Amino acid sequence: MQRFIAICLRVSSRQQDTRSQEPDLKRWVEAFADAPVKWYHEKFSGKTMDRPGWRRLETDMIAGMVSKIVVWRLDRLGRTAAGLTALFEDLQRRNIGFESLRDKVDLSTAAGRLMANVLASVAAYENEIRSERIRAGQAVALANGKRWGGSPKGRRLKVTTEQIQAIHRLKGEGEKVAAIARTTGLSRPTVYSVLGAAAQLP
Repeated sequence: MQRFIAICLRVSSRQQDTRSQEPDLKRWVEAFADAPVKWYHEKFSGKTMDRPGWRRLETDMIAGMVSKIVVWRLDRLGRTAAGLTALFEDLQRRNIGFESLRDKVDLSTAAGRLMANVLASVAAYENEIRSERIRAGQAVALANGKRWGGSPKGRRLKVTTEQIQAIHRLKGEGEKVAAIARTTGLSRPTVYSVLGAAAQLP
C-alpha cells in the first residue's frame, strides 16, 4: 500500500477561508512532494483536537496510510499544548514525517522537537490571550450599556445556522451556557432551547 502526504488547512470559522495558506502549500507540493497528496480542509476551532477534519486524518494515520503531514503553520493543527505535544509523540511512534512551512519545524532532530513543543506552548498562550481580550471587550461593552440576547416583545429572535453550530461546538468544549450566550450574542433561554431541541432528536 502506497502511503500519501497529508496537507492540512484549517480556519476557525465559516467567515474565514484558507486562501492565505494555499499558495505556500501548493508550491511545496510542486517542489518537494515525493508521494501522492491528499488535502484535508476544515473550519473548526483549534482549541480542541476533537474535530471532524482531524478525526478523518487520524483514522488514515492509524490505518498506516500517511507518510507525512504538512501544514502552513503549526497552529493550523491546533492551539492546545497538550494536544500538539501528544500528536508529536504519536507521529514519531508511527514513523510519520511532519513539516510546518512557516515555522521550519523538523521532528527528526532533538532541536526540532524542542522547537515544536515551544511553538505548541506559544499557540496555546496566544489562544488564551485572545480569549482574555474577547472577555475584556465584552466587559467594556456591558459597562457601556450593551446587552446580548433577548428580543422586542412579540418578536421572535431568529437563530442562525452559524449560531447553532457555535452553541454545540462551545458546549462540546465544556463552556458554560452563560459564556456561550455571551459569545453567540443570544440569551441564555435561547441557548438552552437550542441544546434542548438537539437532545430530543432521535
